[in-house]
Amino acid sequence: METRYDVVVVGGGAAGLSGALTLARAGRSVLVIDAGEPRNAPASHVHNYLGREGTPPAELYAIGRAEVAGYGGEAVTGRVTAASRRDDGGFDVRLDGGRAVTARRLLVTTGVVDELPDVPGVAERWGRDVLHCPYCHGHEVRNQPIGVLGTNGLAVHAALLWRHWTADLTLFRHTAPAPTAEEAEQLAARGVTVIDGIVAGLEVQGDRLTGVRMTDGTVVPRTAVVVFSRVAVRPGLLTALGIEPVPQLMGDVVVGTTVPSDAMGATAVPGVWVAGNVADPRSQVISAAAGGLNAAAAINADLIAEDTRHAVDAHRARLAVA
Repeated sequence: METRYDVVVVGGGAAGLSGALTLARAGRSVLVIDAGEPRNAPASHVHNYLGREGTPPAELYAIGRAEVAGYGGEAVTGRVTAASRRDDGGFDVRLDGGRAVTARRLLVTTGVVDELPDVPGVAERWGRDVLHCPYCHGHEVRNQPIGVLGTNGLAVHAALLWRHWTADLTLFRHTAPAPTAEEAEQLAARGVTVIDGIVAGLEVQGDRLTGVRMTDGTVVPRTAVVVFSRVAVRPGLLTALGIEPVPQLMGDVVVGTTVPSDAMGATAVPGVWVAGNVADPRSQVISAAAGGLNAAAAINADLIAEDTRHAVDAHRARLAVA
């Protein structure tokens, strides 16, 4: 196996595999290093991905790895334990198990971690009937009794958004701020029930969510619950490269962290690009894949510019000798 690559892609989800496919088709040597922990692993299907609607995440990524391999790219399961810049501008990358490789450029697509509310049952049901995105899951729970678990200033926004998918919507205020007068009017106009008090946990029968239990013992029947997760960038590799995540805001609410980059994914550190949820926590699978494509095109252009500089230097040296 090669030890030197044009590009090492860290992360084998939609963004990483899309970037690797683009680079491999451009004739670049590419290694994808994937820890096998995609954000959407708990979900049963990928939605809104044109041509792949309803595909299980694991199946989509297996197809992607095969496509990358078909153009000469490599993909391995593992974790990056260390990465550092070389004097030539490239990078040394070490994997668990001891393998070491070098890369002219890095594409980091390690995604984010969903930090969930500390309510019993939420983590266990996450991605099944505890949901966050109506465009990912709304169709599957349409017209069902849905609850929104309020944890921050976006609770009313979430309730009004999800009300589009069902007329039976309850906002459990939990730890969220009380609605303003204007918000209360909007909720009432849309027929959203608001329940004050702290949620003690979720009720489950067999393998099915059946309700939300309040601290006074009251159980409100629900078949799906919406939560706002805080999405945090995995900092290890990025911090080692000198890249610090920054707060991600939605309005004036901090909803997680992200890595600053330009429109094509270039970070402030030369030679390092990001794509997918690292660059935009709001990205769904199809937009993460598009981000990987864009970053790969920018990386290839950067490598072409470097190759051209080297060629010019060699050309001038030959002329000088002649």
